[in-house]
Amino acid sequence: MNLHKPIASLSLDLDNKWSYLKTHGDRGWEEFPSYLDKLVPRVLDFLSERNLQITFFVIGQDAALEKNLDALRAISERGHEIGNHSFSHEPWMHLYDGDRVEHEIRATEEQIEKITGQRTVGFRGPGFSFSDATITVLQRRHYLYDASTFPTYLGPLARLYYFLHSNLAGEDRKQRRALFGSFSNGFRPLKPYRWHGKDGLLEIPVTTMPVLRIPIHLSYLLFLSGFSEALALEYFRAALGLCRLTGVSPSLLLHSLDFLGEEDKVGLDFFPGLKLRTNRKLKFVGQVLRVYSEQFQVLDMKGHARCIMEVPSSKTLRYSPADPSPAPEASYYDD
Repeated sequence: MNLHKPIASLSLDLDNKWSYLKTHGDRGWEEFPSYLDKLVPRVLDFLSERNLQITFFVIGQDAALEKNLDALRAISERGHEIGNHSFSHEPWMHLYDGDRVEHEIRATEEQIEKITGQRTVGFRGPGFSFSDATITVLQRRHYLYDASTFPTYLGPLARLYYFLHSNLAGEDRKQRRALFGSFSNGFRPLKPYRWHGKDGLLEIPVTTMPVLRIPIHLSYLLFLSGFSEALALEYFRAALGLCRLTGVSPSLLLHSLDFLGEEDKVGLDFFPGLKLRTNRKLKFVGQVLRVYSEQFQVLDMKGHARCIMEVPSSKTLRYSPADPSPAPEASYYDD
């Protein structure tokens, strides 16, 4: 362990082709088309070359399909943490009642443990979806952390872009009306905290740029790199500088499509950055992660959570998924 660098974490949402089609409202998702056999070896080799151990948030439905088992086992065999990303990957999971939330989380746990031997201790909601019911179920099932919050003001703009590039109507559009969150999500904390009091579930937010609360995850950086790679890297360096200045231990997010490019022909052209060539994308992602590793000791999410919990909380907040404004009575960690 490098004691001279502050800690940070790295995770990848292993969203599969069918899950993007489903969220987008496109036909054919029910056949569960997959690119995991191509994607996972590429990502594992990429991480190995950089000596990085990260967390993969896996969808339960993928873990239940025979065709994906070799790829998912390989993630565990290479020493990476596997987190729970729900069974059905429906970003409107915040609309579910407690029983359905319980099923989504428990069924995914069971499938992942069956094929990898790992018992999941971390959760990220699909599309950054979270609710009181989800937090309650995770705490009852003894999860170590949740990583579903995304403190940015830009959720409504992301949702508008999504609706403009889809053919959704009626009930499908209604289900997705809160996709990517509201403007008020930008007021949520960037630093880790506990839900509902000092013994509540630990939350590690997906980091956005301190003060401005604009995204810094890889998909957004790849979008910016389409205009200028140099400026995108400087933007990322500025964000990390603000993290260090404000005492935020960043948690950086990757997506499956960050590692797939134009020639992979995955057929999801509505996703920003998929028209970039794969070699160009991988080179840029490598540059971003080099900058990240130079400034921080990069851990998986479980390691990040354990380090956070070793630090006594210095402030108290009470925090509820329904209320972006903190009030007394919960643990809030200063790094």
